[in-house]
Amino acid sequence: MVLNIIWLVFFFGAFVACMVQWLAFGDSGIFNKAILGAFDMSKTAFEIAIGLTGILSLWLGIMKIGEKAGAVQILAKIVSPLFSRLFPEIPKNHPVIGTMLMNISANMLGLDNAATPMGLQAMKQLQEINPNEDKSVASNSQIMFLVLNASGLTLIPVSIMTYRAQLGASNPSDVFLPLLLSTFFSTLAGIFALSFFQKVKLKDPVTVAWLAGLSACVISIMVYFSRLSAEAIGTTSLLISGIALFGIIVAFMGLAVYKKVQAYEAFVEGAKDGFHTAVMIIPNLVAILVGVAVFRASGAMDLLLNGVSWVLGLCGVGNDIVPALPTAIMKPLSGSGARGMMIDAMKTLGPDSFAGRLSCMFQGAADTTFYIIAVYFGSVGVKKTRHAVTCALIADAAGVIAAIAIAYLFFPPVH
Repeated sequence: MVLNIIWLVFFFGAFVACMVQWLAFGDSGIFNKAILGAFDMSKTAFEIAIGLTGILSLWLGIMKIGEKAGAVQILAKIVSPLFSRLFPEIPKNHPVIGTMLMNISANMLGLDNAATPMGLQAMKQLQEINPNEDKSVASNSQIMFLVLNASGLTLIPVSIMTYRAQLGASNPSDVFLPLLLSTFFSTLAGIFALSFFQKVKLKDPVTVAWLAGLSACVISIMVYFSRLSAEAIGTTSLLISGIALFGIIVAFMGLAVYKKVQAYEAFVEGAKDGFHTAVMIIPNLVAILVGVAVFRASGAMDLLLNGVSWVLGLCGVGNDIVPALPTAIMKPLSGSGARGMMIDAMKTLGPDSFAGRLSCMFQGAADTTFYIIAVYFGSVGVKKTRHAVTCALIADAAGVIAAIAIAYLFFPPVH
């Protein structure tokens, strides 16, 4: 319901913006520009889905080996004390717990290509145990899992620091610690919002202990990496990522040998699901990305930002944050679009400007919420998302607010 309203707003808002551009500014070609943007993005959406097919087949094949060898079940037992409280619908030691853990771990390492197939597999497993009679209605567990993804917790934002280095930042890694703090607050806000809607008891001693322990680990990692140079951060993160991914593959295959599981047959069985999952994604991906493209091409995004700037002025808030806002607004809609906005802000105002740094923090503080909702729910045929969009946007808003406050703390603007 919420996603339907938002999607329609993209088109109605785009049409109004086109009328304004035509009648007020004489831009008679704006309608054609919006349509061309829709056509171009529909092609891009299809290419993204096709490009995912190989990656999906690879990782779903690896996951099938781990499932048959018992590796996923081992991971499930390790985190079951926490997950049994956050996901009370999931049966004890169910394989989906291990799949979700691997997805979340890949996201934290910034391994998008690995995280997406694992996330789609987890959503499929969650759909199999969906307690709702109408399977098109999202379960509490599916919503919890999706919001944890949309909150975008990332420990090693290598790509952002790489862009900063390419654009001449004096210290490309200076946004590292502020960015991680921002995304951490985003994730916590998502969990707290979900606990309200789903009546999750966060005061449970086990839940408190796990969240406190994870917080301590995140802070320790942040402190460690904040002391490294930009080059050392990149090298170390690539090493960790490589070891983590290749280690998982080898561990699954080693366990398969130990358990006498036919690894090749298991891989092929799992890989077949990759194609079917990719086909399921295409319509949802086209729908959401075309809506975003039309909204952007019509100039509605620019009009929205001008309105935000005006409101901030009325509230007595300085316009320091306005040049970075396109990244914050675009991030839930399009990852590549937000990346373009971030790069544009750094090119225009400088990577070491307040807005340049803040745009980087916006880019890393959350994930592409509507893309994730469209792809993850679309892959299993869920149409009624309930409070998923609301909680995900709360997490996004918390990340944006935290990023602004932390940016003023770490990088106070000079006037």
